[in-house]
Amino acid sequence: MSRRWAARLALTGGVAAVVVLLAFAGVRSLALAALGLAGLAVAAAGAWWVIAHRGPVRALGVLLAVAAPVVVVVLYVTAGLLWVVVVSFALWALAVTAGRTALRADLGQVVTPERPAPPATRPFLIMNPRSGGGKVGKFRLADRAREMGADVVVLDPARPQDVAELARQAVHKGADLLGVAGGDGTQALVAAVAAQYDVPFVVISAGTRNHFAMDLGLDRDDPSACLDALTEGVELRVDLGVIGDRIFVNNASFGAYAAVVESPAYRDDKIRTTLQMLPDLLTHHSGPRLTVRAGNVTMNGPQAVLVSNNPYAMSDPAGLGRRDRLDSGVLGVLGVNVANAAQAALLLRGKNAPGLDVIKAREVVVDADPPVVQVGIDGEAVTLPAPVRCRIRPGALRVRVPLNRPGVVPSAPPMNWRRVRQLALTVGRAAAGQ
Repeated sequence: MSRRWAARLALTGGVAAVVVLLAFAGVRSLALAALGLAGLAVAAAGAWWVIAHRGPVRALGVLLAVAAPVVVVVLYVTAGLLWVVVVSFALWALAVTAGRTALRADLGQVVTPERPAPPATRPFLIMNPRSGGGKVGKFRLADRAREMGADVVVLDPARPQDVAELARQAVHKGADLLGVAGGDGTQALVAAVAAQYDVPFVVISAGTRNHFAMDLGLDRDDPSACLDALTEGVELRVDLGVIGDRIFVNNASFGAYAAVVESPAYRDDKIRTTLQMLPDLLTHHSGPRLTVRAGNVTMNGPQAVLVSNNPYAMSDPAGLGRRDRLDSGVLGVLGVNVANAAQAALLLRGKNAPGLDVIKAREVVVDADPPVVQVGIDGEAVTLPAPVRCRIRPGALRVRVPLNRPGVVPSAPPMNWRRVRQLALTVGRAAAGQ
């Protein structure tokens, strides 16, 4: 679909959504919209009470979070207008999707430069058989890698091993490529060694979430496809995050989440431990009080902070947890500071919410009132002396990826109805971006 027709579809869908409301609900259309927004706000406020309070207030929060959307739907049904709301919402969703499709070309094509790479002659791979529920065994990754000429070490779950030291020894013995089939925490440890010795690094998507693999455009459903990088691959240069003297490939988290994950009880009962600890952490009755300096911005007392190796997409909910690129040379910083239910409801506004700070910086310093602070580094809970300094190492890691891979799906741009209208009314070569 051309940009012009996508823009026209967006305008048509938006107008149709309004027409359906006005034609079948009349003046009540404003009340319907207000009722839906109020229901969302009440549900968000209820969710805040669930995580920030205990006892009767938490019970009331559960009631509000569940009852608010139910009451809204019941009122729509009673008025005989549920179908009107559903059709109007579907048309509006279509309009926004088509509009963002039309606007995508305005962002330009963001492609990490790649260069041809010869097949590895002495690849060394480390595989964790427990990662991802046993993907190493399920996809026969060790056997397939050995068939391709790789030296493979399968970790013994009963005997802890220093994966970074294994990687260093392999390089000293002549390995010309390092790779990991495992979680992002293990990926980061070996990636640090690859960056230190400037040897290519291969990511095999055998973990549970595989965030790093996703942002490299790798196949997360079939980790064996990542092995093609050994024989037919291309090389990318990507950034690495550094926290203290440690490398991270995804992010480092501070505040409430990091404190919860650090708890010994978290591993045995995640939900109960989280609900037990969050009220005191979110109200600053326990846990560290943080001060974050990122560029020219200072955040005082945020409840949670996420520092990421390159910024996460924030233009739409579908983009959360995904990075458009890994070579922008800056850290992403996301800080949350919510004091009450009203501010929690305002988080529905996204990155423009008053309790949310979204920043880009090359260096971030996180200080705390105690001498040490809990940090979650690529999902691993650690304790570091305060203040903690985070920085970016642009282009520090050579990553070898398969020539044929799914690729990175770019996030949608922010919606701009004025620009959509311009595209819809423009004809010919200009609309096509030619």
